[in-house]
Amino acid sequence: MNQKINNEKQEWIRNVHLKIGQNVKRHRQEKGLSQVALAHELGHDSVGVISTAEICLNGKHFNIEHLARIACVLDIDICCLLDGVSEIYKTHKELKNDP
Repeated sequence: MNQKINNEKQEWIRNVHLKIGQNVKRHRQEKGLSQVALAHELGHDSVGVISTAEICLNGKHFNIEHLARIACVLDIDICCLLDGVSEIYKTHKELKNDP
């Protein structure tokens, strides 16, 4: 039972990270920035941080500092990067409370 709860939690959190990554990608593309350009704007030498976090590859994801800096570079409200996360939370909460 404990393993099932742990797997559900990991899946829920992964879905949150995936949604945020999708939002970053969408806003980045709308601004016409490549992954490399965004990485450079954030002070990284390579695209790795952006490319892996946008798709949550190997558990890599954006942290709050990344999101704040990305929002600044893209000149958007940081909340735009969290679009859809509350729906994932609501679904998770409903499933959790379902008998």
